[in-house]
Amino acid sequence: MSGGTAPTYERGVAVVGLGYIGLPTSAVLADRGVRVHGVDLDQRVVDMVNGGRVHIIEPDLDDLVRRVVEQGRLTATRDLVPADVYVVAVPTPFKGDHEPDLTHVEAATRAIAQVLQGGELVILESTCPPGSTAAMSAWIAEERPDLRLPHQHPDDPDVHLAHCPERVLPGKTLEELVSNDRVVGGLTPECSRRAARLYELFCEGEISLTDAATAEMAKLVENTFRDVNIAFANELATICDRLGLDVWSVIELANHHPRVNVLQPGPGVGGHCIAVDPWFIAAAAPAQARLIRQAREVNDDRPQQVVDQVSVQAPEGGTVACLGLAFKPDVDDLRQSPAVEVVRRLAEARPDLTLLAVEPYADALPAELAAYDTVVLRDLGTALQESDVVVLLVHHAELAALDPATLAGRGLVDTRGVWRS
Repeated sequence: MSGGTAPTYERGVAVVGLGYIGLPTSAVLADRGVRVHGVDLDQRVVDMVNGGRVHIIEPDLDDLVRRVVEQGRLTATRDLVPADVYVVAVPTPFKGDHEPDLTHVEAATRAIAQVLQGGELVILESTCPPGSTAAMSAWIAEERPDLRLPHQHPDDPDVHLAHCPERVLPGKTLEELVSNDRVVGGLTPECSRRAARLYELFCEGEISLTDAATAEMAKLVENTFRDVNIAFANELATICDRLGLDVWSVIELANHHPRVNVLQPGPGVGGHCIAVDPWFIAAAAPAQARLIRQAREVNDDRPQQVVDQVSVQAPEGGTVACLGLAFKPDVDDLRQSPAVEVVRRLAEARPDLTLLAVEPYADALPAELAAYDTVVLRDLGTALQESDVVVLLVHHAELAALDPATLAGRGLVDTRGVWRS
């Protein structure tokens, strides 16, 4: 913890990017009495937030946003305004060659630079490769040569920069924003201390201070650890399928060992973090990141293996019910979803099939599936009634609760191991 007097932030805090991290962070800060300016380029998002509504599904977020908007502590805009703190929470995808794409971070940083007056704190929350916070300092310096930046003037900068990566689980975001430990890495020790004081307003976990590059790398390591362990489980699934074994029984028995905790296999790895962040490490040290790269390739291969399993069972001109499109159960987030990739590849490989996608948390197909005439969104009952093959891709509570006995006479592909007898 940084210690010292709690800051007042008279001009408020601007959160740039009102997505799955930015909007909950804005709401939690506003709930602690901070004046928050939410910034997003999507006018629909801006209008919804200003109306006290949310555009993402997250438990209790709708009530919290409505309350802080009604209290006048959270407003949204497309334009940046003067503030004491700027929190950047924009997407950081990778390019086609798995190189980090910092386009959104750079655009946000250069826009922030235009409204700086000196004395501000800029925090990067987006997950980025090591060196990204330093790059932000350089971008601001290019836009504002009148300001002293920490990479040039570490002893007395006009603007302070730090990285504080998010560390929450979708579905528990509001809870974990408060309870989880945080890592804060500044370009200077003073940058770290100033950033920590912001998070002390709502974070009840331990706040660890370090330098920016270390904080950036620590976040990548967290998600890469998960990816490598999931890859082990997915590779076991492939091996067991080849040997005619039930991988879930094998893992269950192996996990009785007191020092073994094998994760569960699935149709791949999705979401904006675990499926992306390992590539940032691989790009930073390609010759050394051999295991990390191999794990990514194992997980990226899983959707095709599911497609092959479905294709074997699906009759010519048949109908397949594809249950679930989100990247994990009981959320509406479809980013990097392996379930979406399975359906897309199946549409490509078997244009003779009708694919009935069931997603309780979506009102429309994502763009990558809407392009196929053979893929349609259906309710669960209709999809089951009309299907020759049923594929469980996401174990949403509603889908996992299905009794497989009621699916007799259909081909079944259970990628989550919940329908085992």
